[in-house]
Amino acid sequence: MVLNKRKNGREIKDYDNFDVSELIETDKELSFEDIGIKLPDAPPTQVVSIRLPTVLLNELKAIGSQEDIPYQALIKLFLSEAVKKKKLA
Repeated sequence: MVLNKRKNGREIKDYDNFDVSELIETDKELSFEDIGIKLPDAPPTQVVSIRLPTVLLNELKAIGSQEDIPYQALIKLFLSEAVKKKKLA
């Protein structure tokens, strides 16, 4: 048991529910399911808020208009392409 102190002086108790040390194989990567943990299903999309310079946003809107693509879809396309390129590098 590990005891930590909060700012207000109350104790926080952390307990390990599962001892997974025997399941660890250094040559095999484990998934959460391998150790009996199920994460909640993530929604297929999530809402994010991002501040963009006005000039950049206007340029994205202009490109989207030229390509007949909504600018939000264009941003997702550009981000997806950038991530794929980064993974290949």
